[in-house]
Parts: sequence; structure tokens; C-alpha cells
Amino acid sequence: MSEDYRLMWKNLGLNLEAHDMLLGVLGNAYKDIYLSQKERPEGMAYFDFVMSEVHGLRIKELLDEKAAGRKIVGAYCVFVPEEIVLAANATLVGLCSGADFAIEEVEKLLPRNTCALIKSAFGFKLGKVCPYLESADMIVGENTCDGKKKAYETLGQLVSNLYVMDLPQVKTQNGRALLKAEYFQFKAAVEKLTGKAITADSLKAAIQTVNAKRKAIHRLSALRQADPAPISGLDALLANQVFFYDNPARFTASVNKICDELEKRVEEKKGAFPARTPRLLISGCPQAVPNWKLPFIIETSGAVIVGEESCVGERGTRNLTAETGNTVETMMEAIVDRYFQVDCAIFTPNPDRLAHIEQMAAQYKADGVIHYGLQFCQPYLMEAIPVEKALEKKNIPCLRIETDYSMEDAGQLKTRIEAFIEQIKG
Repeated sequence: MSEDYRLMWKNLGLNLEAHDMLLGVLGNAYKDIYLSQKERPEGMAYFDFVMSEVHGLRIKELLDEKAAGRKIVGAYCVFVPEEIVLAANATLVGLCSGADFAIEEVEKLLPRNTCALIKSAFGFKLGKVCPYLESADMIVGENTCDGKKKAYETLGQLVSNLYVMDLPQVKTQNGRALLKAEYFQFKAAVEKLTGKAITADSLKAAIQTVNAKRKAIHRLSALRQADPAPISGLDALLANQVFFYDNPARFTASVNKICDELEKRVEEKKGAFPARTPRLLISGCPQAVPNWKLPFIIETSGAVIVGEESCVGERGTRNLTAETGNTVETMMEAIVDRYFQVDCAIFTPNPDRLAHIEQMAAQYKADGVIHYGLQFCQPYLMEAIPVEKALEKKNIPCLRIETDYSMEDAGQLKTRIEAFIEQIKG
């Protein structure tokens, strides 16, 4: 990347040597995993460009926005409503949490048996290698699991701009009331940050912008139901990951453009994999950039991924926010209703998630489900066993995977996944 970017990174306080190392690893991994694929849609060139500039041009765009008076809000979770952020004249971006970094330093602050996602968030901060984090005027944490809840106490000592949002754990009227109260408090905090009051017009426009992003992803997801699958699971996952980084209007246009191409591929019965390739659904923990290990192993073992029941996937984008309201109050109620439907494993009981897994398996004609759990992620690991049992009652094969971000278990995972695929074929 250009020297201008290096000066930009230096001014953000990044550790240039460590950052160079990170970009080198990321670039090599992307080349080996993504650019080695065959039969890729031409429209994926845009997403290749986005990834090549993910710490370059996109960061420059955000800093240009800041220079023009706009605020940047960084978030770790899909429960942070982008509609509220956009309506207050700010930009929401996802924060780095998909790879191990500075683990020795992290484990001086967190227990070793903390989940990889939480440790990654700390590693990118302690290692000074995440320009999104360093660009953010507000960092939003959320009390989903107990690990995050306690970790944010420590993260708050490392950053000066942490805002922590409480979330309900039960789907009751009291739970919804808590979420509503938190979202109205968040609205006030963002308005204070930007100095801009959210109006009915600005909130309406923000809801429409975010819904357009989701509709584009819905269109992409629907096309994956075809056999042969017109796009690999890896490429579809990348689009879901870029959802959290890119300019909303540009992202929406780019996804719709690739969908135009995929529709033609479906008509021509042209696929990223041959027809009747075993079709798998991934369910469970989120897969943030550059967490591509599991889908890469799956799709180089004889199967194609046709859907993700994940926060970086259908759980994060499934529902739209109602656009019928005309006042800030009614639109805020619609936002609460929309996000209260997210079936994260933090909820107890959580029958909606199981129903959605079964629904997706049928909708995407999946031959089996791989339940992906990060080590020490108690909510998803706890739900993995009942998910597996329920799917088996429906005669849907399920493989439980528990792993982390390292490549140490890649060989073992490949052996297990290949055996699972052979079981499905049989």
C-alpha cells in the first residue's frame, strides 16, 4: 500500500511493524483461500478490491468523514442498531475480532480459557493493529455473554470512549422493555456524540438504507438455494463480512450487481461447484474477518456451504425494520421489534433459533449441518448438543465442531469433515 497509508496508520497510533506483519499474513491467506477458487463470479472482483483496501482506502474514507464533521462508531455485535447511528449523522463499522493477535499480552489481562473472539478484540487493541478501532469516536460493547460482560470492564481501562449496552437474556415483555430502554439511551448517547438530533426524516432514511443492505443479502441468500450453487460459501461469507465495513449504498449496489450475475448463472445451471455436490449449512458462532478456516476446509473437502445461521450471516440480516412509522417514537419501536427477533444463544429458552436452523436446512436444501462453536463460548457450546439432537430427530445429519482461530487443528478438522461428507453421500 502507498506511503500515504503508512503515514495515516502512524498518525492513528498503529504499530507499523506489527501491522505490516498482520497485513502480510492476511494477504497471503486471502490469496490462498479466496483467489485460488475456480468458477468465481466476476462480481467478486469488487470484494477482492475491498479486502485489498480494507485497512487502506476504507480507513481514508472514514477519516475524511471525520474531517468533515461526521462521527465513527465501532461495534462488536449485531445488536447495535445501525439505523440509530446513521440517523444521527455517524457511520457504524465492525471492529476486528477474527484472528489471534498479541495473545501473550492479552493473557496478562484475560484468563487463557476466554473465547477467541473476546481475546481477538483485546489483541487488536493491545497490538495496535486495528485502524477501525483507533478511528472510532465511540466503541460500543454489549453485555451478551458473561465473558464479554466482564471483559468490557477491562477494555474500558484501555480505551477512553467505550459505551456498554445491556441486553435482555429472555424473550419476555420485560426483556423487550429492557431493550427499548437501552436503545433510547443509546440514541441519546449517539446524539450527544454527534451533536445532531435524530429526526423522523433522518431515522426514516436510515431505516431504508439499512433495509436495502439486508434486502441485497436476502437476494444473494435466495440464489444460493439453487443446485448447482452459483457462488461458493466462502464468497458469500465474504459479502456478509464486508456488510459490516463498507459504505452502505456502495455495498448494496455491489451485492445487487453480483446477484444480477448469479441469476444468469442459475438460468444457465452454472455453479461454483458441480450439481449434486453435498450441501452444508454452518450454524453457530460468528465468523469475522479473517476467520475463514472452517469454510475453507469444508469447501476443499468435497462440499459446498449454502447458508450461515450466524451473526455474520442470516441471524444478523434476516429481519427488516418496519418502514411504516412516521414519528421518531414509532420508528424506534419498530427498531426494538426488529432487533428483539435476533435469536442469539444468549437467550433462554431459545426455541426460535432451533426452528430457524431447521427452516434454513429445508430452505437451502442442505444435506447436513455443521455446528460451529468457538472454544469457551459457553452459550453456543451449550446449545450445540440440543441442536444436534433435534436435527437428528428430523434425520438431518449434524456435526459439532469446537475450535479456535489457530490452524493447529486444521488436519484433524479436515479428517472429521471429510468423514461427515462421506456419511452424507452414503
